[in-house]
Amino acid sequence: MTTIVVGFLDIETARLAAKEAARMASALGGQLHIVTALEDPNIEVIEAGGEEFVVDDYRTAEQAVQRFVGELDEQLSVSVTVRKAKPADLLLEEAERLEADMIVVGNVRMQGPGRILGSVGSKIVHNAPCNVLIVKTT
Repeated sequence: MTTIVVGFLDIETARLAAKEAARMASALGGQLHIVTALEDPNIEVIEAGGEEFVVDDYRTAEQAVQRFVGELDEQLSVSVTVRKAKPADLLLEEAERLEADMIVVGNVRMQGPGRILGSVGSKIVHNAPCNVLIVKTT
């Protein structure tokens, strides 16, 4: 079975890359593995009016992924990893762990100064254990 790994944040450029990854996984009859890396996750308990509210970046990220998956037209197998990590490191680690066939990234910051300074996409391209698709998202 074809396994495609894609990074996800609830922002338009990441959504575009993830939609393309979902389209490809569906067309190939494969699995989509969605990865969200939280570099500095926050878990906070707030008390107000005698009630307690928990603000949890992990839960917020998982809910964003589930909303995204619910919006997809494609019917496919989806798995999710949300963890504290640097985005490129987690994408590479998950691709290796799953023996992925492809990593999909957007082209944000892969041109101009971002290319020199390094970006998630650049690190993926140079270190991926599999094919990489760069989706035009800008």
